Amino acid sequence: MPTEIFRTLCHRLLCLAAVLIGSTATAADRPNVLFIFLDDFGWRDAGFMGSDFYETPHLDALAARGTVFTQAYSAAANCAPARACLLSGQYTPRHEIFNVGTQRRGNRKHGKLMHIPGTDTLRTDIRTWAQCVDQAGYRTGTIGKWHLSDDPLPYGFDFNFAGTHSGGPPQGYYPPHGKIEELADAPKDEYLTNRLTDEAIGFINQSDPAPWFLYLTHFAVHTPLQGEPDLVAKYRDKPPGELHDHAVMAAMIESVDTGVGRIVEALQQSGQSDNTIIVFTSDNGGYGPATSMSPLKGYKGTYYEGGIREPMFVVWPGVTQPGSVCEVPVINVDLYPTFCEMTGAELPDQIRDGKSLVPLLKSPDAAPESFDQRALFWHFPAYLQSYARTDQQRDVLYRSRPCSIIRAGKWKLHEYFEDGGLELYDLQADVGESNDLSETHPEIRDSLHQRLRQWRESTNAPVPTEPNPNYDEAAERQAMRKALKKRD
Repeated sequence: MPTEIFRTLCHRLLCLAAVLIGSTATAADRPNVLFIFLDDFGWRDAGFMGSDFYETPHLDALAARGTVFTQAYSAAANCAPARACLLSGQYTPRHEIFNVGTQRRGNRKHGKLMHIPGTDTLRTDIRTWAQCVDQAGYRTGTIGKWHLSDDPLPYGFDFNFAGTHSGGPPQGYYPPHGKIEELADAPKDEYLTNRLTDEAIGFINQSDPAPWFLYLTHFAVHTPLQGEPDLVAKYRDKPPGELHDHAVMAAMIESVDTGVGRIVEALQQSGQSDNTIIVFTSDNGGYGPATSMSPLKGYKGTYYEGGIREPMFVVWPGVTQPGSVCEVPVINVDLYPTFCEMTGAELPDQIRDGKSLVPLLKSPDAAPESFDQRALFWHFPAYLQSYARTDQQRDVLYRSRPCSIIRAGKWKLHEYFEDGGLELYDLQADVGESNDLSETHPEIRDSLHQRLRQWRESTNAPVPTEPNPNYDEAAERQAMRKALKKRD
């Protein structure tokens, strides 16, 4: 029996079993879930988050139908670790994907420490939320960027389109698309974002009695920056905003937004709109050379707010209140238990670092006490080199050097391992992280630092200590002077 036919048969039997024996939710209560996950889409890159140049009318309309989270975070500042946290529901020390790839990033003469290489593949012993949802009788699909292994199917998906180990469009947003088998016959003028939208609509419209869960993970707006020519021309003729003005980025965002509008229309036409949850967010901060997260400091690759805070909304018909806003800090590891609760899937017997957001979706203004008491954590024992923009990072050579971060309430503490540097910020008064309070508030600094160290111990988080044998202090200082001169 061919493999795909066997998988389909097994899945239909599981669906039938789930309905017959009953799951946490009854069959009638089992909503579809559309999870739209963008790449390098910044905190201010949509109209509903305040962009004054990019146009996102369909995303804005969706956000108005549900709950917008103003303090939603990714658990990492760049692609692969963020996605590993998302799928596993665990912080980076547990799955050990710390960076994109395992090689040391940046000039080998710069940086005092050897990095912790970790791995570049999500371990198969970690059970993903997709496996839980699939086991609960859902038809599961992933369309677009995967980045965690060569093939997403073993991680709980019945269907995969274009998901490989690649971190971006292999050869851009127009054909040829390298080794992506599903795109081998793509017409020469077909824009990749539009094709992924077509595939998503096809998945949604399949005739199948089982509820479905679609992970639509666009490559957009990851580099290379390529927009549809007519849209690029449109934005080049548009007056710039005070916040945003990049025509190609605007064109890429509009293509995503138009696709979202088409998907929403397909849901309405098929009668599935009232029984479909839509979750929208991004994997890390925006691409610094092309966009701005102001008033946040930082961008993709930094652990300042602009590198990790994400736009996010949830539309759950009959549950979320239209036009509602939740200001409680949440993080992408929270989506694991959230998805399981939404679908009635059983949580596995493994460590989970997140909390279900369902209570916040039901009452965004009345957060349970457990949300107020918890801290959020980030751990990056590696190096990530600079790109064209260097003005909102700790130094001009690296977007981030090895570090750990904790946020508890309004307070956020950075710890950098090379020099033992500590930075303390009051995000309520200083969301732009411009005023380091580590010297003026030593009690808060030390308390958070102790809590951060205890968390590292509890997660066996590796801290780099081995000296870099290639480190050349004079060469690093010279490179810094040259980079500063070029920037200024």
